Amino acid sequence: MKKFCLALDLIDDPELIAEYENYHQNIWSEVRHSILDSGIVNMEIYRVENRLMMIVEADKNFSFEAKNEADKNNPTVQEWEELMWKFQQKLPNSKAGEKWRLMDKIFSL
Repeated sequence: MKKFCLALDLIDDPELIAEYENYHQNIWSEVRHSILDSGIVNMEIYRVENRLMMIVEADKNFSFEAKNEADKNNPTVQEWEELMWKFQQKLPNSKAGEKWRLMDKIFSL
């Protein structure tokens, strides 16, 4: 099992944050299937103020490259991602179009 942590910011607006959280209470079925089909077995998102942290647990065959390629070819996932940009903003120093940024593990107990 592989584990990844990623970060992203939301636009700092309480109404938009509430709407974003509401969407994530019942994600679209095809989006859920695309996540599971990629080899991700568990995904959690946490929030403090407008900063998000996503924890991804995936099987040994998972790769972000394969997931990104599959997502590019899935119109429903593309529609979801476009909708989510209404709420999201890139982290400082992110590349153009870069959303969730992989975090470096710096400690483990």
